[in-house]
Amino acid sequence: MDHSTSLTQHIHASPDKVWAVISDIPGSAATLSSIEAVQMLSDGPYGEGTRWKETRRMMGRAETVEMWVNQADPPRTTTVKANQGGADYTTRFSLAERDGGTDLTVTFGADVVNPTALSKIYMAVFGKLGMSITRKALAKDLAEIAAKAESL
Repeated sequence: MDHSTSLTQHIHASPDKVWAVISDIPGSAATLSSIEAVQMLSDGPYGEGTRWKETRRMMGRAETVEMWVNQADPPRTTTVKANQGGADYTTRFSLAERDGGTDLTVTFGADVVNPTALSKIYMAVFGKLGMSITRKALAKDLAEIAAKAESL
């Protein structure tokens, strides 16, 4: 991953409860305050190939992105992918049982596809700022996932 960041949060809930929250795509707008809407594009339970459109508000702006499950190994790990604006995005959730709860680690990365000279300059100038904003958003998502899982 060209630009990536990783955060871990301990959640006082079992891996099964945490998995239930992160794999509940239709309910994610009720769990995560930054998600405004979810439109499912595939039927069936959460698993490889599950697709949806997610409208998320970041930096005061709402954007809709099509996402899909690239890999799922319940309740241990899952990888979600998206392509938007010339970049490939990867979000990986890893769950590890610890001290009667679960350590949930989220790793987010962005790879620019066929970067131009201008996009390389842009990423050099704004890449760190963008990842800082992303880290704050991921930390908020982890806290909201924890709150939901701990309430189950």
